[in-house]
Amino acid sequence: MSGDEQVGGVSAPRVPDPVSILVVEDDATIRRAVQLSLERYGYRVAVAADGLGGLEAFRAGAHDLLILDVMLPELDGIGLCRRIREESLVPVLMMSARGDALDVVAGLEAGADDYVVKPVDTAVLVARIRTLLRRATFRPAGPGTGPAGSAGTAESAVASPDAGTAPGELAFGDLTVNTLGLEVHRGGRPVPLTPTELRLLLEFAAAPGAVLDRRRLLRDVWDYGWEGDTRVVDLCVLRLRKKIGAGRIETVRGFGYKLVRD
Repeated sequence: MSGDEQVGGVSAPRVPDPVSILVVEDDATIRRAVQLSLERYGYRVAVAADGLGGLEAFRAGAHDLLILDVMLPELDGIGLCRRIREESLVPVLMMSARGDALDVVAGLEAGADDYVVKPVDTAVLVARIRTLLRRATFRPAGPGTGPAGSAGTAESAVASPDAGTAPGELAFGDLTVNTLGLEVHRGGRPVPLTPTELRLLLEFAAAPGAVLDRRRLLRDVWDYGWEGDTRVVDLCVLRLRKKIGAGRIETVRGFGYKLVRD
């Protein structure tokens, strides 16, 4: 049946399918604990015990989000993330046992959207998951529909078109950002961005030429209501530069980053 289902002659709203999460973790105790915790929150959870098994499971099913341990047998989490990024822009959350700087940097450079350090509190893990899922499905608000005082945020960045541009389209040199269709082109060619990279670019596009500090970006893009690791911002900016042009986002030392207008 499509739409509402009939129950005893009464139309009942169809319950949306649960979010599907793939957890790739070699420690059986941690893997089971994460699975049970997420299932209690209503998520559908698939698991794999090594990197190659994780790659197989990823290719075999449609998952809304992936949680990858860094240290995996067969194929480590960093290599697995790179392989996945060759095929998909699905949100990826890395888990690191020590929070080692090299692990964090390598994971983010490989294309991960965020990371947590084990052991991780379930509430924190679920908060990160919800943030990544919101980021993957958000839509900017239309003109005048944003909350009061929200000017300058990505959600309210539907600007009036300049001459020669389509409605909702912003142009910065050879880069065009369509805030309505959520499409990015460089030199007329589409630029594939992860949800996090797109959110980050929209933040910059909403305030071209303005310096945005890392703390603000952590709050507005990563939705951190607590102190976050600014390396996440730096590495995502680095990935974004590779896709839209190294000179398009300028570093302002001691302050943050800004989008170059021309």
